[in-house]
Amino acid sequence: MRFGEVTVIPVNGHGPEDVVVDREGRIYTGVDDGRILRLSPDGGRIDVVADTGGRPLGLELYGDNELLICDARAGLLVVPLSGGEVSTLATSALGLDFVFCNNAAVALDGTIYFTDSSRRFGIDNWRDDLIEQTAGGRLLRRNPDGSIDLLLDGLQFANGVALAPDESFVAVAETGACQVSRVWLRGSREGKSDVFVDGLWGFPDNIATGSDGLIWITQASPKVAALDVVRRMPAFLRAGVRALPTSMQPRPGREVGVLGVAADGKVERSFRGEIPGFHMLVGVREWQGKLYFGSLEENAVAVTSR
Repeated sequence: MRFGEVTVIPVNGHGPEDVVVDREGRIYTGVDDGRILRLSPDGGRIDVVADTGGRPLGLELYGDNELLICDARAGLLVVPLSGGEVSTLATSALGLDFVFCNNAAVALDGTIYFTDSSRRFGIDNWRDDLIEQTAGGRLLRRNPDGSIDLLLDGLQFANGVALAPDESFVAVAETGACQVSRVWLRGSREGKSDVFVDGLWGFPDNIATGSDGLIWITQASPKVAALDVVRRMPAFLRAGVRALPTSMQPRPGREVGVLGVAADGKVERSFRGEIPGFHMLVGVREWQGKLYFGSLEENAVAVTSR
């Protein structure tokens, strides 16, 4: 299905990668100069909530009055929704500093599930991890007491995170593998992992559980045939491609998509196509029947009519 009517809302910054919506319909996003922005529901007013000094990516509401931030440079952070000082929750786990803190989901008891995308490549070199397929991504869990556990390792560019509506499992997007995996959190399969959604036509990025009970999965771009060719090259040739200017490396397409997937893995909603004035759709949030989109490359967020 095509997207239908989509409103593109300019923001005063580049790369509003993720979006989250509060109870008043205000939109929060982070841009690449470190600022956290809050937009009025119609986008007519933009306030600066905070400045992380890094590169904010995934955002989540945290409790009644805080915003959780996955910052690719600064780690796992929180800031009051009203604005103010940024506090750090974690910058490392299990003896390893975060290289690329990316996305999160928050359970009802305050447990945070989040990703560190790569052990080798940070935000400035994300394309390199997709080329090299380092399988160094981690899915981590920060417990309410502050301790951090490893839930899943060896992920191909660990990215978006979402909880099942009943919190029976946590799902994680593997951008490099074009699939979404999951870890069971209770029941007879507790601690075991499997594939939640595979065979995606594009690269999954952020994912989020909507108010409709669906897990929404972005696809930022169709698969890139040239990337598959580069991945099969010897190491020295792959390194040569990585050293090329970005404009000469395999490039994502402008077609984007989102899927709404039920907890049983059935695809209930599917949108695919080009959105005029908007590409690299990497953030999604469903709220009261509308879909809110973030982008890695635009100076705007976008909202569907319904």
